[in-house]
Amino acid sequence: MEAIDSLDDDNVEHLLTHKDDVVGLMKMERRRIDIAGEQRTGRWFPYLDRFKCGDEAYLSSGEVVEALEPHIMESRKERFRNVVPNRSYSVCLVVEGLRKRFGNVSVRGRSRVSVCSCRLLRQLQKVQRHLRYRENRHVSMGAEKWLDIELWDSVQDCFKALKSRGYRIATTHVGMDAVSIYDMDWSYPTAIVVGNESRGISDEALGLSDLHCSIPMNGMVDSFNVSVAAGILMHHAVCDRTSRLGSHGDLTVEERQILLAEFLLRHSKSSISIANEFAKRKIALPTPKL
Repeated sequence: MEAIDSLDDDNVEHLLTHKDDVVGLMKMERRRIDIAGEQRTGRWFPYLDRFKCGDEAYLSSGEVVEALEPHIMESRKERFRNVVPNRSYSVCLVVEGLRKRFGNVSVRGRSRVSVCSCRLLRQLQKVQRHLRYRENRHVSMGAEKWLDIELWDSVQDCFKALKSRGYRIATTHVGMDAVSIYDMDWSYPTAIVVGNESRGISDEALGLSDLHCSIPMNGMVDSFNVSVAAGILMHHAVCDRTSRLGSHGDLTVEERQILLAEFLLRHSKSSISIANEFAKRKIALPTPKL
């Protein structure tokens, strides 16, 4: 199988107006989004160990790997094996107020562990095909294929869902009550919120967040371009977590296998059909009698 490298007809604007299409970007079944439930304890991991094939058949992550690995080049499989252990869902980037002129959004998406946006605002943790930014193709370098997305219609719903998953919410804001990002403990699950370049963070997001933070600056200008700020925030988060925990990646063995299956399913347009054929053969096998 060859990887998907060019998706000329797909773009972010389509996603922002077709929310249902976002669901199809992720392949393994996802955990239910709860905006009214109790706060979770421990880390959040979005996927279940199930891939639905047709109306009734399901494959586990182990079966997905068994079905797809023989069809993928060894160099690509090695890349997946190196990337998966370094993944984490403990840091989430939130982009508020994403609009039709996307500018440097693809730059922000490249190094993200995850991104969640409010009001046309997207949670990127690994996305596949519809996020090819037509105007920024040479900037994104295909990174959007491996990020997740969620769309939210309101800041309140987005923040409720994030808090139910155990995230504390830190909004970037230059104010007297803002703490330095260098004084924060990034080993704690954190959703970091950045605003768009014209309006910044909304008053609603500031009021609903758990804390305000800022990137210390000593020059004449007291703000960065939003994509630069996002890159600094996420890079520092990874460095701080590595310093405190020994590594940034914190997935369990089971979660790593599920994520590997997710990557394999996103790898190629033919991945889904190969998995479906594997499921059909599995169903056709006779059940052994005791």
